[in-house]
Amino acid sequence: MNFDLPHEIQSIIETTRHFAKVEIVPKINAFEDSREFPYTLIQKMGEAGFFGAAFPEELGGTNAGFLAIAAISEELSRLSPEFGYAMNMQAMTCPFTIYNWGTEEQKSSFLPKIISGEHVWCQGYSEPDAGSDLGGLGCSATLDGDEWVIEGQKIWTSAGQFANWIFVLCRTDKEAPKHRGISFLLCPVDQEGVEMRPIEMLSGESDFNETFFTNARTSKENVVGEVNGGWAVAMTLLGYERGESAATMPIMFRNEMDKLIELAVAKDKHTTPAFRQRLAQSYIEVEIMRLLGMRTLTGFLDGKQPGPQESMFKLYWSEYHKRITELALDILGSESMVLSGAKASTSFHADNPGSSNQSGSWIGAFYNARAGTIYAGTSQIQRNILGEMVLGLPKEPKV
Repeated sequence: MNFDLPHEIQSIIETTRHFAKVEIVPKINAFEDSREFPYTLIQKMGEAGFFGAAFPEELGGTNAGFLAIAAISEELSRLSPEFGYAMNMQAMTCPFTIYNWGTEEQKSSFLPKIISGEHVWCQGYSEPDAGSDLGGLGCSATLDGDEWVIEGQKIWTSAGQFANWIFVLCRTDKEAPKHRGISFLLCPVDQEGVEMRPIEMLSGESDFNETFFTNARTSKENVVGEVNGGWAVAMTLLGYERGESAATMPIMFRNEMDKLIELAVAKDKHTTPAFRQRLAQSYIEVEIMRLLGMRTLTGFLDGKQPGPQESMFKLYWSEYHKRITELALDILGSESMVLSGAKASTSFHADNPGSSNQSGSWIGAFYNARAGTIYAGTSQIQRNILGEMVLGLPKEPKV
């Protein structure tokens, strides 16, 4: 495997580092303390070409290719997972799904606004009674003249209170088999019929939302893919979501691994055989994660569409993170029973680089790690996907 990057990608990395030094580093503490969404910064990232790196110039992109997105995401994730999330939504999952499945009119209408940062998107998938079994969703859309009328509820909408558009999986044919009567709709959030209610978590943060649709409306033309054919579109989006994380997760978790080693040394646990073994195993696993991520990126660079095999990376990183945060609390010992130092500054994955090496940060990461085995498909669901769709094993018995 050749790890050398082309000259033009090295140039993009240097541009990203300069942007981060000027626009992000001086303000990152203020963003984290206020928990306000950095709309101006998102638009500056759009102006810098970050979100449009893989898209043609006529749609507002720079046509630099998928490797450029991976390089930009890696650099920004060194600062904060939050910026990796912004790249995921604005540069990968949403625009690539529209680019692959949308009409020419949808591409020309939506992609330039996503790429510029004018549109900030969120995801409307999970429901109170349809999470892992997403095909059982009940949020409905009915055609009324030239508009779809959406009724129902979504839950765990990440950063929904900051978005102005949402892509929504809706049931559009109640008589069809559950996976075949679903459509993928694009819906404006800024209307009376859409209400976001932030959910306060154990950490005190509110990065997730309940989303209520009451006579919410969107244009008849805002269906991506075929009416009642939204399941395939939804799976494409999830594939891109899991694929993009292949660039950012290894960087983030390697930073956290280094932090954990520092903690073990500070607590004089690095010489204890049991802890040494667990630290060595964690180090091996995070390096394997980097290679798995590179394999996923290679597939994208070769033009392969995301598929069920992307579940392997999601399963790997989420289970790894659960184990490493358990190890951190074991190293802290009785200190982990009391919050000390700053709390984790993010509700996703690892705490930010440079964060406190005290219990407040690690307990937050511990909470995040538990959630990581549930959202975007539970570990059990990922194993079923891999077993049935990749390995060809018999399907799980249904009651």
